[in-house]
Amino acid sequence: MSTIALVDQYLDEHLNDSISELIRLCEQPSVSAQNWGIEETARIVEKMLKKRGFETSIIPTAGAPVVTAFRAGKSPRTLLFYNHYDVQPPEPLELWDSPPFQPTLRDGKLFARGVSDDKGHLLSRLFAIDAILNQYGELPCNVRFIIEGEEEIGSPNLRPFMEEHAHALKSDACVWEFGGVDHRDVPMQYLGLRGLCYVELSVQTANQDVHSGLGGSIFPNAAWRLVWALNTLKTPDETIRLPGFYDKVRTPSERDRQLYEMLPETAEEYRNRYGIKSFLKGMEGGVELRIAESMLPTCTICGLTSGYQGPGSKTVLPARASAKVDFRLVPDQTPQDVLQQLRQHLDREGFTDVQITYLGGEAPARTDP
Repeated sequence: MSTIALVDQYLDEHLNDSISELIRLCEQPSVSAQNWGIEETARIVEKMLKKRGFETSIIPTAGAPVVTAFRAGKSPRTLLFYNHYDVQPPEPLELWDSPPFQPTLRDGKLFARGVSDDKGHLLSRLFAIDAILNQYGELPCNVRFIIEGEEEIGSPNLRPFMEEHAHALKSDACVWEFGGVDHRDVPMQYLGLRGLCYVELSVQTANQDVHSGLGGSIFPNAAWRLVWALNTLKTPDETIRLPGFYDKVRTPSERDRQLYEMLPETAEEYRNRYGIKSFLKGMEGGVELRIAESMLPTCTICGLTSGYQGPGSKTVLPARASAKVDFRLVPDQTPQDVLQQLRQHLDREGFTDVQITYLGGEAPARTDP
């Protein structure tokens, strides 16, 4: 058998072992937004790397610790893998068919928070290393890992960490957190990702909730106040109204359009998977949908909180209301620009009382094809 065939054979024969290791990792909660299980998960990840002969460190930051690892290989060149061990919050829990931190196999698939993005991707890399070591006894080049615990909250401490440890992390190439082939067996290469500006908008109109029979016609209602403010962010045709929001947005080039024409059609798949009856702006599919999906900026209300949402009724006039809002950014927008534009917009529209709390962000990136 060829060397590659022997590596594939190892992967086939030891798949269940790798899944078992992934199950153990996914059983450990690691929700960075809630500071839940972060330190514990960092230690588990370090043990997984030590098991494969890597020299490891857990390095503290102002937030979650970073796990680094290094193993020398045959070539003097060094390949760096980036991954993260934190996951998104699992709520709403009632929508899970099985508990998010009790990994469950169904129909040949493993379901748990972190199986995708990013614990499964980390395990796939370690599994590949297992197969290579089994066949060759050594790695073909030096391999380095940097595994952080704050990616899902915008990696606020990654940049200072990288700047402080740049020499120790120096490598010839870097493979980011995910990739490979999709469910259609189409190889995927990403030439960039949209950036992010994530905020919480909040309004406080009183020091406590009030009975709606008392205050409904004489007290300001925080929920209405916030709804009216949110309503100013976009027009019904999806135009974002922040001043100067589109000034730095790069329009797709002819080369971009040619590449998007070559991508698989996804419109029907999205309709079936998500129960979407129609797309925004009357789009039906094709290249326009694919360009809009990744090359246009967005403004999304991610969640709304105010007043009473429990069973039955409670006649309450809310004193506070808040909303989580994210802006997906494209070159050459920046989170800092959007924060300034958002403040200017709310003030101009008469909502100086709406508070903005910046929850994290990162710049967009695009690679020339």
